[in-house]
Amino acid sequence: MNTIDVTLSLVVGGLFTVGFYLMLQRSLMRIVLGFLVLGHGTNLLLLVGGGTPGLPPVLDGAPPDPERIADPLPQAMALTSIVITFGLTAFLMALAYRSWHLTGSDEVPDDPEDRRIGATREHADEDKDTYPDPEPDPGSGAVPADDGTRRGGDR
Repeated sequence: MNTIDVTLSLVVGGLFTVGFYLMLQRSLMRIVLGFLVLGHGTNLLLLVGGGTPGLPPVLDGAPPDPERIADPLPQAMALTSIVITFGLTAFLMALAYRSWHLTGSDEVPDDPEDRRIGATREHADEDKDTYPDPEPDPGSGAVPADDGTRRGGDR
C-alpha cells in the first residue's frame, strides 16, 4: 500500500464522518448536504477500491496483460452511484423545498404522535415489569389471560 492509497483512505473516512455528522442534524439542508458528502465519499471509496489505474480495459487487438489492465467494474459502479446520488438529491431538495414552503422553517420538528406512542410504550413496559404475568400451572395446560400489556395483536 503506497502513500496515495493511505491518503485517499483517510479522505474517504473523513468524508464519511462529515456526511454522517451532517445527516444527524435537524436542519433539512444539512441533511441534504450530508447526503451529498456521503455520496462523494462512496464514489471515492469505489475508485480507491478499484486499485491503481492501468491501461484502458478495451485494447485494440493487442494481447492483454492481466496485471496492467484496469478493472472497469469500480468505474461503472462509481458512474451508477453518481446517477443515483443525483436523483436522490433532486428528490430530497424537492422535499426540503416543500417543507420550507409549508412550515416556513428548515428545522425538522418533533412529532407529537411519536412522543405519545413512546410514552405509552414506556408506561406499558413499566406496568409489565411491576406486575409480571403469573406462570400457568405446568400440569393444567392453562394459558394466562392477556391483560392488554403485551405487544402485538389487534386491540
